[in-house]
Amino acid sequence: MVTTAVNPELELVDGLKTTTRIVLIVEYNGAGYHGFQLQAGLPTIQGAIEEALEKLTGERVRVMAAGRTDAGVHALGQVVSFRSGPSHSLQTFVNGLNYYLPGDIAVKAAHRVKDSFSVRRHAVSREYHYYILNSLTRSPLREGFAYRLTGHLDIEAMNQVSQSLIGEHDFASFASSIEVELKSTLRRVYLAEMSQNGEMIVFKIVANSFLPHQVRNTVGALIRVGSGKMSNNEFCSIMAMKQPGLAGPTAPACGLCLMQVNYQYPFEDGKC
Repeated sequence: MVTTAVNPELELVDGLKTTTRIVLIVEYNGAGYHGFQLQAGLPTIQGAIEEALEKLTGERVRVMAAGRTDAGVHALGQVVSFRSGPSHSLQTFVNGLNYYLPGDIAVKAAHRVKDSFSVRRHAVSREYHYYILNSLTRSPLREGFAYRLTGHLDIEAMNQVSQSLIGEHDFASFASSIEVELKSTLRRVYLAEMSQNGEMIVFKIVANSFLPHQVRNTVGALIRVGSGKMSNNEFCSIMAMKQPGLAGPTAPACGLCLMQVNYQYPFEDGKC
Protein backbone atom coordinates (compact mmCIF):
# COMPACT_ATOMS: atom_id res chain seq x y z
CA MET A 1 0.00 0.00 0.00
CA VAL A 2 1.30 3.46 -0.91
CA THR A 3 0.14 6.37 1.18
CA THR A 4 -0.22 9.84 -0.34
CA ALA A 5 -0.99 11.67 2.88
CA VAL A 6 1.22 14.51 4.08
CA ASN A 7 2.68 13.70 7.50
CA PRO A 8 1.59 10.04 7.25
CA GLU A 9 1.06 8.31 10.58
CA LEU A 10 1.94 4.70 11.22
CA GLU A 11 -0.66 2.58 9.45
CA LEU A 12 -1.70 -1.02 9.99
CA VAL A 13 -3.28 -3.34 7.44
CA ASP A 14 -4.23 -6.81 8.71
CA GLY A 15 -2.03 -6.15 11.73
CA LEU A 16 1.05 -5.47 9.59
CA LYS A 17 3.02 -2.25 9.62
CA THR A 18 2.90 -0.46 6.25
CA THR A 19 5.22 2.45 7.03
CA THR A 20 8.51 2.70 8.86
CA ARG A 21 10.52 5.68 10.10
CA ILE A 22 13.65 6.46 8.11
CA VAL A 23 16.50 8.76 9.18
CA LEU A 24 18.80 10.41 6.65
CA ILE A 25 22.17 12.07 7.19
CA VAL A 26 22.27 14.99 4.76
CA GLU A 27 25.03 17.31 3.57
CA TYR A 28 24.26 20.53 1.71
CA ASN A 29 25.59 23.81 0.42
CA GLY A 30 22.96 26.27 1.65
CA ALA A 31 23.99 29.20 -0.55
CA GLY A 32 21.13 28.74 -3.02
CA TYR A 33 18.38 28.12 -0.47
CA HIS A 34 16.19 30.15 1.86
CA GLY A 35 16.99 27.88 4.78
CA PHE A 36 15.88 24.37 5.61
CA GLN A 37 12.20 24.95 6.40
CA LEU A 38 9.53 25.07 3.71
CA GLN A 39 8.62 28.55 2.44
CA ALA A 40 5.98 29.12 -0.21
CA GLY A 41 7.48 29.98 -3.58
CA LEU A 42 11.09 29.84 -2.35
CA PRO A 43 13.76 27.12 -2.72
CA THR A 44 14.42 25.33 0.58
CA ILE A 45 16.34 22.21 1.61
CA GLN A 46 13.16 20.61 2.98
CA GLY A 47 11.30 21.30 -0.25
CA ALA A 48 14.06 19.73 -2.36
CA ILE A 49 14.20 16.59 -0.19
CA GLU A 50 10.43 16.15 -0.17
CA GLU A 51 10.28 16.59 -3.94
CA ALA A 52 13.01 13.98 -4.41
CA LEU A 53 11.22 11.58 -2.05
CA GLU A 54 7.99 11.88 -4.01
CA LYS A 55 9.81 11.14 -7.27
CA LEU A 56 11.53 8.10 -5.72
CA THR A 57 8.66 6.57 -3.76
CA GLY A 58 5.47 8.02 -5.20
CA GLU A 59 4.61 9.17 -1.67
CA ARG A 60 3.99 12.71 -0.49
CA VAL A 61 5.75 12.85 2.87
CA ARG A 62 6.79 15.57 5.27
CA VAL A 63 10.35 15.46 6.58
CA MET A 64 11.45 16.68 10.01
CA ALA A 65 14.94 18.07 10.68
CA ALA A 66 17.02 18.06 13.85
CA GLY A 67 17.82 21.73 13.24
CA ARG A 68 16.22 24.36 10.98
CA THR A 69 19.24 26.04 9.42
CA ASP A 70 18.79 29.62 8.17
CA ALA A 71 19.11 30.91 4.62
CA GLY A 72 22.64 30.43 3.31
CA VAL A 73 23.78 28.17 6.17
CA HIS A 74 25.51 24.91 5.23
CA ALA A 75 25.37 21.43 6.77
CA LEU A 76 27.77 18.52 6.83
CA GLY A 77 25.62 16.30 9.06
CA GLN A 78 22.00 17.43 9.13
CA VAL A 79 19.62 14.70 10.34
CA VAL A 80 16.11 14.37 8.93
CA SER A 81 13.39 11.77 9.30
CA PHE A 82 10.19 10.72 7.56
CA ARG A 83 7.83 7.77 7.24
CA SER A 84 7.78 5.60 4.15
CA GLY A 85 6.56 2.27 2.92
CA PRO A 86 8.75 -0.80 3.57
CA SER A 87 9.46 -1.61 -0.09
CA HIS A 88 12.67 0.39 -0.47
CA SER A 89 16.03 -0.66 0.98
CA LEU A 90 18.18 1.83 2.84
CA GLN A 91 20.70 1.87 0.00
CA THR A 92 17.88 2.61 -2.42
CA PHE A 93 17.04 5.72 -0.40
CA VAL A 94 20.67 6.86 -0.55
CA ASN A 95 21.20 6.15 -4.25
CA GLY A 96 17.72 7.11 -5.40
CA LEU A 97 17.51 10.39 -3.52
CA ASN A 98 20.98 11.40 -4.69
CA TYR A 99 19.80 10.77 -8.25
CA TYR A 100 16.82 13.12 -7.88
CA LEU A 101 18.35 15.75 -5.57
CA PRO A 102 20.18 18.78 -6.98
CA GLY A 103 23.99 18.69 -6.88
CA ASP A 104 24.26 20.92 -3.80
CA ILE A 105 22.35 18.44 -1.57
CA ALA A 106 23.48 14.87 -0.87
CA VAL A 107 22.22 12.01 1.29
CA LYS A 108 25.22 10.43 3.01
CA ALA A 109 23.47 7.58 4.86
CA ALA A 110 20.05 6.15 5.71
CA HIS A 111 18.86 4.24 8.79
CA ARG A 112 15.64 2.65 10.02
CA VAL A 113 14.72 3.72 13.54
CA LYS A 114 11.99 3.09 16.07
CA ASP A 115 8.56 4.61 15.44
CA SER A 116 8.86 6.72 18.58
CA PHE A 117 12.23 8.26 17.59
CA SER A 118 12.33 12.03 17.06
CA VAL A 119 15.35 13.60 15.37
CA ARG A 120 14.65 16.85 17.22
CA ARG A 121 13.51 15.83 20.72
CA HIS A 122 15.97 12.97 21.13
CA ALA A 123 19.04 14.94 20.02
CA VAL A 124 21.56 15.23 22.85
CA SER A 125 23.56 18.05 21.26
CA ARG A 126 24.29 19.90 18.04
CA GLU A 127 27.71 21.01 16.83
CA TYR A 128 28.24 24.08 14.66
CA HIS A 129 31.45 25.48 13.19
CA TYR A 130 31.84 29.06 12.03
CA TYR A 131 34.67 29.79 9.59
CA ILE A 132 36.43 33.17 9.34
CA LEU A 133 38.94 33.72 6.55
CA ASN A 134 41.37 36.30 7.94
CA SER A 135 43.01 37.36 4.69
CA LEU A 136 43.91 40.55 2.84
CA THR A 137 43.03 38.93 -0.48
CA ARG A 138 39.91 37.11 -1.56
CA SER A 139 39.80 33.33 -1.93
CA PRO A 140 37.57 32.08 -4.76
CA LEU A 141 37.63 28.53 -3.36
CA ARG A 142 36.96 29.33 0.32
CA GLU A 143 34.85 32.47 0.53
CA GLY A 144 31.59 30.66 -0.21
CA PHE A 145 32.09 28.78 3.06
CA ALA A 146 33.76 31.43 5.22
CA TYR A 147 33.40 35.08 6.23
CA ARG A 148 36.44 37.04 5.04
CA LEU A 149 37.87 39.69 7.35
CA THR A 150 41.01 41.66 6.58
CA GLY A 151 41.80 43.20 10.00
CA HIS A 152 43.87 41.65 12.76
CA LEU A 153 41.98 39.46 15.24
CA ASP A 154 43.24 38.56 18.72
CA ILE A 155 42.46 34.84 18.72
CA GLU A 156 43.64 34.37 22.30
CA ALA A 157 41.21 37.02 23.57
CA MET A 158 38.37 35.54 21.51
CA ASN A 159 39.06 32.06 22.81
CA GLN A 160 39.30 33.29 26.40
CA VAL A 161 35.92 35.00 26.36
CA SER A 162 34.41 31.98 24.58
CA GLN A 163 34.91 30.01 27.79
CA SER A 164 32.27 32.17 29.49
CA LEU A 165 29.68 30.58 27.20
CA ILE A 166 30.24 27.08 28.60
CA GLY A 167 27.59 25.81 30.99
CA GLU A 168 23.88 26.54 31.30
CA HIS A 169 23.03 30.20 30.72
CA ASP A 170 20.18 32.38 29.53
CA PHE A 171 21.30 33.24 25.99
CA ALA A 172 18.42 35.60 25.15
CA SER A 173 20.87 38.42 24.33
CA PHE A 174 22.39 36.28 21.59
CA ALA A 175 19.08 35.71 19.80
CA SER A 176 17.88 38.11 17.12
CA SER A 177 14.32 37.43 18.20
CA ILE A 178 12.47 35.08 20.51
CA GLU A 179 9.99 32.77 18.83
CA VAL A 180 6.60 32.57 20.50
CA GLU A 181 6.76 28.78 20.91
CA LEU A 182 10.04 28.90 22.86
CA LYS A 183 9.39 27.98 26.48
CA SER A 184 12.85 28.96 27.68
CA THR A 185 15.97 30.80 26.50
CA LEU A 186 18.20 28.67 28.73
CA ARG A 187 20.69 26.59 26.77
CA ARG A 188 23.58 24.38 27.87
CA VAL A 189 26.86 24.83 26.00
CA TYR A 190 29.31 21.93 26.26
CA LEU A 191 32.14 23.30 24.12
CA ALA A 192 33.07 26.76 22.82
CA GLU A 193 36.51 27.39 21.40
CA MET A 194 38.31 29.48 18.81
CA SER A 195 41.29 28.11 16.86
CA GLN A 196 43.40 29.23 13.91
CA ASN A 197 45.19 27.36 11.14
CA GLY A 198 46.94 29.77 8.83
CA GLU A 199 44.39 32.24 7.48
CA MET A 200 41.40 30.16 8.60
CA ILE A 201 39.87 30.82 12.02
CA VAL A 202 37.29 28.32 13.29
CA PHE A 203 34.80 28.82 16.11
CA LYS A 204 33.43 25.50 17.37
CA ILE A 205 30.39 25.36 19.61
CA VAL A 206 28.42 22.37 20.92
CA ALA A 207 25.16 22.81 22.85
CA ASN A 208 21.97 20.95 23.60
CA SER A 209 20.18 23.35 21.21
CA PHE A 210 20.39 26.92 19.95
CA LEU A 211 18.22 30.02 19.83
CA PRO A 212 17.49 31.78 16.50
CA HIS A 213 20.75 33.25 15.12
CA GLN A 214 22.52 32.45 18.41
CA VAL A 215 25.74 31.18 16.84
CA ARG A 216 26.05 33.97 14.27
CA ASN A 217 25.34 36.67 16.87
CA THR A 218 27.88 35.07 19.20
CA VAL A 219 30.48 35.14 16.44
CA GLY A 220 29.65 38.78 15.71
CA ALA A 221 30.31 39.69 19.35
CA LEU A 222 33.50 37.61 19.43
CA ILE A 223 34.79 39.43 16.37
CA ARG A 224 34.29 42.70 18.21
CA VAL A 225 36.36 41.30 21.07
CA GLY A 226 39.06 40.11 18.71
CA SER A 227 39.26 43.46 16.93
CA GLY A 228 39.52 45.37 20.23
CA LYS A 229 36.08 47.00 20.00
CA MET A 230 34.65 45.12 22.99
CA SER A 231 36.19 43.97 26.28
CA ASN A 232 35.68 40.60 27.91
CA ASN A 233 33.64 42.27 30.64
CA GLU A 234 31.38 43.95 28.10
CA PHE A 235 30.83 40.60 26.37
CA CYS A 236 29.82 38.98 29.66
CA SER A 237 27.58 41.96 30.52
CA ILE A 238 25.68 41.50 27.27
CA MET A 239 24.96 37.88 28.19
CA ALA A 240 23.88 38.88 31.71
CA MET A 241 21.36 41.46 30.42
CA LYS A 242 19.24 38.75 28.69
CA GLN A 243 17.76 41.10 26.09
CA PRO A 244 17.28 39.85 22.49
CA GLY A 245 19.37 41.66 19.89
CA LEU A 246 22.13 42.95 22.20
CA ALA A 247 24.86 40.70 20.82
CA GLY A 248 26.16 40.90 17.30
CA PRO A 249 26.31 42.20 14.67
CA THR A 250 25.02 38.99 13.09
CA ALA A 251 27.85 37.29 11.21
CA PRO A 252 27.06 36.31 7.59
CA ALA A 253 25.41 32.94 7.00
CA CYS A 254 28.08 31.74 4.57
CA GLY A 255 30.54 30.96 7.38
CA LEU A 256 28.20 28.74 9.41
CA CYS A 257 27.97 24.96 9.07
CA LEU A 258 25.97 22.39 11.06
CA MET A 259 28.62 19.72 11.52
CA GLN A 260 26.69 16.99 13.30
CA VAL A 261 23.79 16.13 15.57
CA ASN A 262 24.54 13.79 18.46
CA TYR A 263 22.24 11.18 20.00
CA GLN A 264 22.53 8.82 22.95
CA TYR A 265 23.31 5.89 20.66
CA PRO A 266 24.76 5.61 17.14
CA PHE A 267 22.11 4.82 14.55
CA GLU A 268 24.09 1.72 13.58
CA ASP A 269 23.39 0.21 17.04
CA GLY A 270 19.69 -0.10 16.30
CA LYS A 271 18.76 1.41 19.68
CA CYS A 272 17.29 4.66 18.32
